[in-house]
Amino acid sequence: MQSTELKNLELVAKGKVRDIYAVDSDHLLIVTTDRMSAFDVVLPNPIPGKGEVLTQLSEFWFEKTQSIVSNHMTDDLELVDLLDSPDQLDYFSKRSMIVKRLNPLPIEAVVRGYLIGSGWKDYQATGSVCGIELEEGLQMAQKLPEPIYTPATKAEVGEHDENISYEKTIDLIGEELANRVRQIAIDIYNFGVNHAREKGIIIADTKFEFGLDGDGDLYLIDEVLTPDSSRFWAIENYELGSSPPSFDKQYLRDYLETLDWDKTAPGPELPQEVIDNTASKYKNAFRQIAE
Repeated sequence: MQSTELKNLELVAKGKVRDIYAVDSDHLLIVTTDRMSAFDVVLPNPIPGKGEVLTQLSEFWFEKTQSIVSNHMTDDLELVDLLDSPDQLDYFSKRSMIVKRLNPLPIEAVVRGYLIGSGWKDYQATGSVCGIELEEGLQMAQKLPEPIYTPATKAEVGEHDENISYEKTIDLIGEELANRVRQIAIDIYNFGVNHAREKGIIIADTKFEFGLDGDGDLYLIDEVLTPDSSRFWAIENYELGSSPPSFDKQYLRDYLETLDWDKTAPGPELPQEVIDNTASKYKNAFRQIAE
């Protein structure tokens, strides 16, 4: 499904993937649709089952990481009480989260453990990744000595995320909070890396989002270590010097890179084979990590 409609609730935001409804002054309902975005453009074709995978995998990680940082999940309300009809429960229960209403920070907390993607391109051009200087002679897909934190600003629908310096995050949210977000993001990444490795998966990089409550307490929000927010590789297919096959939307990005498309809206129609393969990769990532 590309979009949702709940007549009982006010739609307060429609993101690239998620529809967000107001429940009351303290709670939101986040519904993850099957919309697919790439290069910050929402594509015309949905990926069947994608919303369920993102929701259930995020819930898995929220539970696993709550000892590191609080998250936006809450069990204060029952989903069935928020829907227009109980008949909707089967669809919404697998792709919805009732969460605390928080104030999102204006940054994405990106953590990179391997030299790939835009980080590899940056390194080839400058010897650095987002201004962080690295040693010479590193290869594509090489594991970094330590994960690096490369924050970005969060783009509006149709706009592109923009990498920013750590100093810029201090300007945006203050030094104390910037330091805390950076450390927590790295801690969650390292936790996820260790868990995924036991399941045969490398998490090459990822991004997190955080929010504050009225008391200034920090929470992990949105999604966590999913195929939309992370780069997953099978350990068995990893080879230094090449871009390994992935369990995430990199497969789709790679297909789109072969097209004569300028990465602005509207996005191109996807062939059925690409839709099916993308859906399969998302489902396989969930099964391997969380089941």
